[in-house]
Amino acid sequence: MKVVVIGTGYVGLVTGACLAEVGTEVVCVDVDQQKISNLRNGILPIYEPGLEEVVTRNYQNGRLAFSTNITEALPGAEVAFIAVGTPPGEDGSADLQYVLQVAKEIGTHMTGHLVVVTKSTVPVGTAVKVNRAIKEAMLERGTLIDYDVASNPEFLKEGAAVADFMKPDRIVVGVNTERAQKVLDQLYYPFLLNGHPIIFMDIASAEMTKYAANAMLATKISFMNDIAGLCELVGADVNKVRKGIGSDPRIGHRFIYPGIGYGGSCFPKDVKALVRTGMEYGRSLRILEAVEAVNDDQKKVMFDKIDRHFEGDLRGKTFAIWGLSFKPNTDDMREAPSLVLIDALLQAGALVRVFDPVAMHEAKKILADKVAWCTDLYDAAAGADAIALVTEWNEFRLPDWQRIKARTVFDGRNIYDDVMLHKKGFTYYGIGTTQHTLTKIMTT
Repeated sequence: MKVVVIGTGYVGLVTGACLAEVGTEVVCVDVDQQKISNLRNGILPIYEPGLEEVVTRNYQNGRLAFSTNITEALPGAEVAFIAVGTPPGEDGSADLQYVLQVAKEIGTHMTGHLVVVTKSTVPVGTAVKVNRAIKEAMLERGTLIDYDVASNPEFLKEGAAVADFMKPDRIVVGVNTERAQKVLDQLYYPFLLNGHPIIFMDIASAEMTKYAANAMLATKISFMNDIAGLCELVGADVNKVRKGIGSDPRIGHRFIYPGIGYGGSCFPKDVKALVRTGMEYGRSLRILEAVEAVNDDQKKVMFDKIDRHFEGDLRGKTFAIWGLSFKPNTDDMREAPSLVLIDALLQAGALVRVFDPVAMHEAKKILADKVAWCTDLYDAAAGADAIALVTEWNEFRLPDWQRIKARTVFDGRNIYDDVMLHKKGFTYYGIGTTQHTLTKIMTT
């Protein structure tokens, strides 16, 4: 089977490479000539563990190709995935201009039956617009070719995308014809051999499933961050609370870790888009509005702790920032909490020294010369008045504290042993914990 994937960003590149990995003939198309040239030379536009090896192997074996010409790519294809960006507009709605432009190009250049699949995260009703764009393009060229439109949202976690695609916990596909279902069932057959389910449903339900899933996960995060704030006020330890409620199988342990807010390309954008969809249909999604508000406030929590500790006088103080990307194992800086913290510190007159194992290149595009770029975590901590752990990369988990001169640690991900640091003479601030817990009192 031949597949065309339009868009070589996070979703498109992972989709194309992993489909090629199971023997599918894949052509990835992008309008960015430099990106395509780089991919042909083994240079990827994103950092994702394991992806470079999969791309290189399948490109060398001839199963994966890269092109800027959709006209040349479409002939012989049975499936075309639309995997371009859907950035949020000023009102929070998903911007569909790139999706619809690709749909128009497909309608202009397709030569035989095609299942056109939206892989991008799109609001309910997008498939109708894609169908209209394809049909109008065909009418303009004076040709009608049979085709189907389908929805196949991705559920990939940044930092584990290859594993998620190769061993999915579920594959959701929205179709409105038996023919489209048969084609996509055949395409995904290699991924179902180990019992992973493929769930076929109507297209609108598939489009909604993606948003509902991300919104639920974002809700769990914001709920736990809200509880963490209350724990600090009443003297409770959110780490113990998390273990207590996570043991309930109805709740579970995943996505209930308190921190300094979620970021990335999915949760912020998708929550906004779902809220906007509700508004368009006259329904206020009050829980998600609160989720978004809590997350916005949570990104300011670490700065507030720093400001209180230094009694509102941060001018001339130096802070080491450990971690920049919105989560570990990615270089994605979109909506990263680190940017909120760094901006607030700079506005207060502080000096900032930063280090991230992977995201430095992407962060420099945003921060430029506003901060000092360091070679490792110890370099960042040199001369600092305090350390702020923002992203819980593995190499930050067990530093040599004897090499750290700064005596104050702000732990935005609760990965450090507060009692141990207290004994070593550090002042420790976590999320959802108080300065003098019963544990500290009993062990000092």
